[in-house]
Amino acid sequence: MPVLLVSPGRMLAYAAMATARGDRGLTDVPGFRVGHASDPRGLTGCTVILCGDGAVPGIDVRGLATGLRDPGPCDPGHLVPAIHALLLSGGSAYGLDAAAGVMTYLEERRIGFRLRQAVVPIVPAAILFDLSVGDHRARPTPSMARRACLNASSLAVPQGNVGAGTGATVGKLHGMARAMKAGLGSASARRGPLVVGALAVVNAWGDVMDPSTGRILAGLRDAPRGTLRVGAAAVLKGGGPPRGFRRRGSVPSSTTLGVVATNARLTKVDATAVARLAQVAYARCISPVGTRYDGDVIFCLSRGSVRADSLRVGMLAIDAMQEAIIGAALAARGVAGLPAARDLDDI
Repeated sequence: MPVLLVSPGRMLAYAAMATARGDRGLTDVPGFRVGHASDPRGLTGCTVILCGDGAVPGIDVRGLATGLRDPGPCDPGHLVPAIHALLLSGGSAYGLDAAAGVMTYLEERRIGFRLRQAVVPIVPAAILFDLSVGDHRARPTPSMARRACLNASSLAVPQGNVGAGTGATVGKLHGMARAMKAGLGSASARRGPLVVGALAVVNAWGDVMDPSTGRILAGLRDAPRGTLRVGAAAVLKGGGPPRGFRRRGSVPSSTTLGVVATNARLTKVDATAVARLAQVAYARCISPVGTRYDGDVIFCLSRGSVRADSLRVGMLAIDAMQEAIIGAALAARGVAGLPAARDLDDI
């Protein structure tokens, strides 16, 4: 199916909407750099968040199909006090191996947890399932992750079909034939000296909603060539899913990966609380969310000296994460068979 084309007028409207939301992103938080590596033919990629000489981590896992590598250091009781980078990757479980490229990059620069003469970079990773689009044999490798590190910058975060969002899709109640393209988004929120940034890779099973209007931005369509977004929640409430949905292997695995970064000085307990609060943004913007087909997870990274209560940080994290999720839908570009929000006439 050809991608639906957007009219010049509609493109101007999309550009105005994107401008209104601003160019804010996770890299507004000092000390963090974000880099992408993308395979636009295989439709996969990876994104790295470099944390300088270390950031205090937290994590909250809600999905029941999560794929993680070395999440232990994010636990408040773990010996290691900080992590040095975070990798978000496509390729399903294959993509977890790409973290080795980040470790090599950091080791060469003597960044990591020091044990006598050894330096061990601490690099948790999380993956999403994008093997249903593009080439299922394409997946991020250590060399691709290393390229993402080399591309890392403190400038504005590129968004849309980039990095781990290259093969991201949403609205998969009826499989890929009626799904839509999503991607990667980033945003930030400020209150005085306190800065909270967010990054989201939206590959959800459900639909992306604008919580301010209730409108579906990207999600389940009415037909394989359809332009009407019908809403997975409405279909499920009306008596779905259909029989074909219940067949083993008939539903693509999905995931929304989120990262919150802040210049607030947090403990691991605080960072975990912030990650947990940021899940509110998932619930507001994705419907349904945290299903047994999703691997939803949010990391929190603290690097700074600003004194702030974790609840205050968490409230700003909700705002930033909402904008990041919406940005992931609005910045995405359609690929063959999968239109994006900007391709449909009512956005």
